[in-house]
Amino acid sequence: MLHKLKRRCFQIAALLGAALALASISSSAQVVRIPLPDHSTFPISEGVWVGKTLYLSGTLSPTLDGPTPGDTKTQTIGAIKEIAATLKAQGLTLGDVVMMHAYLAGDPAKGGKMDFDGFMAGYTQIFGTKEQPHLPARSALQVMALAEPTALVEIEVIAIKPD
Repeated sequence: MLHKLKRRCFQIAALLGAALALASISSSAQVVRIPLPDHSTFPISEGVWVGKTLYLSGTLSPTLDGPTPGDTKTQTIGAIKEIAATLKAQGLTLGDVVMMHAYLAGDPAKGGKMDFDGFMAGYTQIFGTKEQPHLPARSALQVMALAEPTALVEIEVIAIKPD
């Protein structure tokens, strides 16, 4: 019981430290909004720079534009490759990603449950490899649905520009 309490205290201290770090960011930090490609009229930014931190909007796989949208694994790989291309255009790499949020829609082929194994199969083809050993902090959760009806995966990331 004492061990759990100590661990919880360390977790709370870490969260407080992170909150203080965020609070110390100057309100004068430069904010730069990256418009969506192709002059899209959709009312969001592809990403937003705040100082050296880049927040990317949720990204879907380009396989959704083809004749078959692909399974969770295929869509995961496609979304991460799209993210990598966006990061590259901003002078970053997947190694600069510090946080990832993955939203997984229920897969009809899995009885409406998220295909976490399929997500992990795609994720581990890119992250935790010899080419890309840097692992971001990550959350993965099931959502009722995504904005694109055939989408099974949407991923958003936060990346930090190295010094």
